[in-house]
Amino acid sequence: MYVWPCAVVLAQYLWFHRRSLPGKAILEIGAGVSLPGILAAKCGAEVILSDSSELPHCLEVCQQSCQMNNLPQLQVIGLTWGHISWDLLALPPQDIILASDVFFEPEDFEDILTTIYFLMHKNPKVQLWSTYQVRSADWSLEALLYKWDMKCVHIPLESFDADKEDIAESALPGRHTVEMLVISFAKDSL
Repeated sequence: MYVWPCAVVLAQYLWFHRRSLPGKAILEIGAGVSLPGILAAKCGAEVILSDSSELPHCLEVCQQSCQMNNLPQLQVIGLTWGHISWDLLALPPQDIILASDVFFEPEDFEDILTTIYFLMHKNPKVQLWSTYQVRSADWSLEALLYKWDMKCVHIPLESFDADKEDIAESALPGRHTVEMLVISFAKDSL
């Protein structure tokens, strides 16, 4: 449980868009130490943090991040990708879903997108702001998005000052290849 390079890039994207965040309903999935979600909350968003309900330690880390950042009011819930749970059903519609480096294991992609698809039906205008580290050229997220009637826009890192080896005095992301995506429903499905 530590800050991954993708979290720093996603936090930079949030900071770049900080003036649009106050009052937005934001859910961070796979939050871990919750850097992006914590930053969004500090910028005035109404944030819910989530991590796997099957990994209570991850949920404890989310809670600790809230406490350490003077945000004890943030809700932390257990969501397991691909599983319909009471916590998932009870979530209000979100404006933005944050996902930092959740597209890590290709066998999880389908479960992640199942959860995202369910959340997009609650608010078809919701956007998934996601960063991932390019680890292999053998898989394509875009093909899966097409299957789920979603589309993505690749956001150039230089457009929000994240194309450097160090961001906000952090040595992360370093020399890692990180991609920033904004994912939404495909136009013809709305």
